[in-house]
Amino acid sequence: MMIRMEILFCTSEAYPLVKTGGLGDVSGSLPQAISALGNDVRLVLPAYPAALEQAGGLETVASLTLEGSAEAVNILKGQFPGSDVVLYLVDAPVMFRRAGNPYVQDDGSDWPDNAARFALFNRAIVALATGQVDAGWRPQVVHCNDWQTGLVPALLSQLPARPATLFTVHNLSYQGLFPGSTLSTLGLPSALWTMDGVEFHGQLSFLKGGIAFADRITTVSPTYAREICTPAFGCGLEGLLQYRADRLSGILNGMDCNVWDPQNDPHIEKHYTVHTLQYKAVNKAALQREMGLPQDAQAMLIGHIGRLVEQKGVDLILEMLGDLFPHPVQMAVLGSGDEKLERRLVSAAGRYPGQLAVQIGYDEALAHRIEAGSDCFLMPSRYEPCGLNQLYSLRYGTVPIVHRTGGLADTVTDLNDKSARDYTATGFVFETDTPEAILNACLRALAYFQSARVNWWKLVITGMKRDFCWTASAAQYVDVYRALCQHQSQAQAPQALRASQAG
Repeated sequence: MMIRMEILFCTSEAYPLVKTGGLGDVSGSLPQAISALGNDVRLVLPAYPAALEQAGGLETVASLTLEGSAEAVNILKGQFPGSDVVLYLVDAPVMFRRAGNPYVQDDGSDWPDNAARFALFNRAIVALATGQVDAGWRPQVVHCNDWQTGLVPALLSQLPARPATLFTVHNLSYQGLFPGSTLSTLGLPSALWTMDGVEFHGQLSFLKGGIAFADRITTVSPTYAREICTPAFGCGLEGLLQYRADRLSGILNGMDCNVWDPQNDPHIEKHYTVHTLQYKAVNKAALQREMGLPQDAQAMLIGHIGRLVEQKGVDLILEMLGDLFPHPVQMAVLGSGDEKLERRLVSAAGRYPGQLAVQIGYDEALAHRIEAGSDCFLMPSRYEPCGLNQLYSLRYGTVPIVHRTGGLADTVTDLNDKSARDYTATGFVFETDTPEAILNACLRALAYFQSARVNWWKLVITGMKRDFCWTASAAQYVDVYRALCQHQSQAQAPQALRASQAG
C-alpha cells in the first residue's frame, strides 16, 4: 500500500505563472506528476504580479512578521492553474511586485536587493515548513530548487524538530553569491558562516547552503550528477559535492506531455503523430513563412531556442555559420540573453538573408512552432544539466544535434552503424565543444537528411516513440521522499523518547 506524503515544493518560478527557463517548466509540471502518484504536494513561490494575475481563488491564510520586512508578509492560498496542486504565494509587495524578470532589471543586471528578497522568501518557506501558516498542514519533506531557496535547508537545520529536506541543483553555475557582510545584514545565524556552511571564499552562497545542509541532494540528470563532482564542472563546489556524494543522485527531468504534444498543440499549424508525419511538412512551410525564410522543403531547417549565453554555445554557432551556409541549410533562432550575442546574431541574420532568421526575446507559442516546423534542433551547450528542448524535439519528430554532456548525453543516442541497424539512434551527438565539431555534426545530419528518406523517417519515429514524460522520474522522486521520511522518523524517535522521559 502506497503511503500518502505531504510535500512542500519550493521554487522561484513555475510555468504558466512565471518562467525564465527550464526551472519554470519543471516546477510547473513535476509537482503535478508527484500529486498524480497519490501525494499531497503544495507549491510555494513569490507573489509576482503575473502569478497574482493568473492564480485563481486566492485567500490570505496567514500574515507573518518576518525579519527582513518592515511590513507583514501575507501568505496567499489558491490552486495552481489546471491542476489539483495547492498553491501558496508569498506576498511581500515591496520585494516581489515588480514588472518584468523576477531576477534582473530591464538592463539585464541583477536586482540589487536580490539577497534580501529571496532571504525573505526562504524565511516564509520555513514558516510554512514548520506548520506556522496553514492550520492542520505540515509537510514531511521540503523540496527546494536552486539558489533562490538554498537558505531553507540551512535555516531548518538550526531547528530541533523539522521536516526532511531535499535540494535540487538545476544549474550549479548560478550560485546566489553575495558579499560576506550580507550574512549579518540579513540577520542570518552566525553558526551558518563556516567553510562547511554558507561561506564560499569570503562570500555568502545561497546555493552552498542548500548543498551543505539538505538531507539529500539531487540534480537533473545522472551524467550531470557525476560531472559536478569534477573540477571541470564543479564551479568550485566539487569538494563539497564529493564529500556529500553518498547523498547526491541524478534524476532525469521529464517533460509535460500535455503541454508539449504535436497531436494536440494549439500553437502549431497542423497537428500530427508518428502515423501522419506528412503534416510536419505543413508546419515547416508555416514556420518558414513566419520567420521570413524561403519555403524550401529540400533545405534542412535547424531550430535553436534558449538563453543567448556562452554556456549554450551560441558563440560557437556564430563561428561556424560561414562554413554551414554554403550548404542547403536554414536556421531559425529564438532567444535572449547577452546583449553582445544578441547583436552578433542579428548582424549574422543580415549577412545570411534567406538562411538565418533570428527573433530576440521569448515567445512560448513560437517556441512550439519552431519545434514542430524544424527538421533538426541544435543544442551545442558547453554543459547542460539536463536540457528540455531536446526532449521536446524528440517528441515533435525534430532530430536533435547535441554535445555529449549532462542530460544531452543521457537522452540522445548518436546515429552510427550499430544504432542505425538496431533502430536505437535518435540524433547526432558530437564530442567536443568546438565550431568544427558542431559543423561536422550538422553536415552529418544534412547528409542523412538528403539520403533515402525512409531512413530519415525511421530516425524521426524512433525519437518520437521515446517516453520522457514525467511518470518515471516522478516515481524516482517519490522514492527519495519516502527514504527521507523513513530516515527522519528514525532520527527523531530518540529525541521524542528523551523528551517524554524528561517530562
